[in-house]
Amino acid sequence: MRELCGKSLAALLFGAMLFLGAQSGAPPIAHGFEWVPSPEEIQKYRRTWNPLSNGPMFISGVDIHPKGQFTAHPFVFSQISEKRFGNQLTVDRTTSQTHSYQIAPLVTMAYGITDHLELNVGLGMSAFWAKDTGQFNQGKGGPWTTNVGMGDTQIYLKYRPIVQDPDSWRPSITTFNMIVLPTSRWVTGTESPPGGFAPLGRLPASRFGSLTWTEGVMFRKILQPFRLSGGVFYSYHFPGSDAGMNTYPADIVNTRLILEHILDDQRGFGYNLEFVGFHGLSWRADGHEINAGGKNGFNSLGLQPSIQYRLGEHWVGAAGVLFTIAGQNVLDAIYPNFSIYWYWSRTGKVIMR
Repeated sequence: MRELCGKSLAALLFGAMLFLGAQSGAPPIAHGFEWVPSPEEIQKYRRTWNPLSNGPMFISGVDIHPKGQFTAHPFVFSQISEKRFGNQLTVDRTTSQTHSYQIAPLVTMAYGITDHLELNVGLGMSAFWAKDTGQFNQGKGGPWTTNVGMGDTQIYLKYRPIVQDPDSWRPSITTFNMIVLPTSRWVTGTESPPGGFAPLGRLPASRFGSLTWTEGVMFRKILQPFRLSGGVFYSYHFPGSDAGMNTYPADIVNTRLILEHILDDQRGFGYNLEFVGFHGLSWRADGHEINAGGKNGFNSLGLQPSIQYRLGEHWVGAAGVLFTIAGQNVLDAIYPNFSIYWYWSRTGKVIMR
């Protein structure tokens, strides 16, 4: 049944891509690598209103860097968690036995290989502090559990077969393919933080220390003075091992929907409303029974208000706090976040993606 559902979903996505291509006037998908925006379509898009600014914090850039343009993008994502949700999707919280605090610096680097293909790499660190509140409440004290080390490494490609048309409702459509290498475990033996995940951030979340493959599709549309973007991402964790036993964690779905409102074009000043969904499934795509992490699935729904501002000719930044609105079988947390973007181009002129 799961295999049939998977094939049906793949067929549905394939059909949707064909439909989008037909509606946008793009060549059919059967043309393979010829299915790319024309130079005229790209130049038409780049002449539209699109002021230089940080953009969303919780989704990778949907539109692609021009060929030869490079960005380095440092982030600081953090998490404060002292409560948790029960086994039903709810807004009600209960006190968690473990209070945890995390910081996860991340640097993503992006380079435009062509005008429709972009290579990205993400490098990060992980630090957490946790305490057992039961012992503290009983007056027994108790040690803090702490750990600091290298995080996991993300390598991902983005391919934009459809670029948005400023004269119609057609959005940009970009595919997202990422492999997560568990360098936290391979290089420094970093411990998994409480809950099994690093703080939610720029890239689709996956279980900490797991070799993971993620595929997704993203969209973006500019409607001056607004920019709307979003995406859906499916993450498959490869089987692992623990104490000589094979481990099979659940697959993950991440969802994003972001509205930007630019208030000052010259200063790149504006605000974002970023809706973040994080969903653990109760099954795996390969059919193996889940024996690591939660077996019954989980859900987390959050909203981050963000402020973005242009710091200079090549620098932009943003800051915000993600609040968990509702959850199921997951920690309740708030996530203070900070971002800086540095742009570089071979031509010396920076072009907003």
